[in-house]
Amino acid sequence: MDKRLNYAPCGFIAITHDGMMIEVNQTFLEWMGYERVDLLHQHIELLMSKPNKMIFHSYFYPTINLNDRVEELFISLKHCNGTAVPFLLNGRKYLVGETEWIDCILVPMKKRIDYELELRSAKKQLEAAYLEKDQALAKLEQLHLEIGKKQDELLNINATLVELSVTDKLTGLKNRRFFQEQLEEQLAIFHESAKPFSLLILDIDHFKKVNDTFGHQVGDEVLAQLAQILNAQARQGDVVARFGGEEFVIILPETDVTASWTIAEQLRQAVEQAQWQTGSITISIGIATVTEEDTDLTILKKADKALYVSKENGRNRVSTFECQTPKQF
Repeated sequence: MDKRLNYAPCGFIAITHDGMMIEVNQTFLEWMGYERVDLLHQHIELLMSKPNKMIFHSYFYPTINLNDRVEELFISLKHCNGTAVPFLLNGRKYLVGETEWIDCILVPMKKRIDYELELRSAKKQLEAAYLEKDQALAKLEQLHLEIGKKQDELLNINATLVELSVTDKLTGLKNRRFFQEQLEEQLAIFHESAKPFSLLILDIDHFKKVNDTFGHQVGDEVLAQLAQILNAQARQGDVVARFGGEEFVIILPETDVTASWTIAEQLRQAVEQAQWQTGSITISIGIATVTEEDTDLTILKKADKALYVSKENGRNRVSTFECQTPKQF
């Protein structure tokens, strides 16, 4: 045997078509604790448990005879001390004169908890169905279908958890984390395409008085109703989120200063004209439209300054950072 193959970083066994071992490299012998004389001219099933013999007969031989090769067969072989060692086996058939040989490359596999549980279940089924091969294979197929079903369920659960992680529980709107991600994405689009977008920050006027007068439960209901109004008024593609407390933010993609004024004023009027259990609710709005110099922090600061102008000039108003003065239509 070639020295490089003898000490290759993988196991190597050559067997006859009948399964007799005619070559084995030193790497495999050292891994498994055997001497060469222990394995040469012995049947390869010497290294197998009953379930693995069944796998070898039901999969390895039919596949090698049909395709002249086997790829990525998961199988366990016996160490000299009797323990099972898992391997990934690739095999290829070739002729030496008139004789068929099969070269087998073996790569050891690390044990993992989930694979170990599945392997134990599969072994029990195989051992119980050793004399009824067709029934055992049917059970394995059913097991794989169930695993696939569980994987689909897990994907659905993960998708739900992702959605919950970016959703404000009280209002059902997106939360501040989601808004921050979308704001950064809009800035990237703007710097790449030069398409402007605007940012609205709105605040419920005298919301502390609502809580003090009617209680926090009613205050929560006001927040939830306002969220419904904002969602109803939003265009497709707009990002509506709860920023914190009684503050909300809206990203208006591809919207310039003039268009954002119109949208903000429509929002303000919709809130003012809505029916509220507290009697009357109004909002103040600040607008900032993106510029080349803006970052996520600066555009937020500009919109917040515009909101402050609305608050300082009587509330229930719309202001923009650009003009820094309140204006009503």
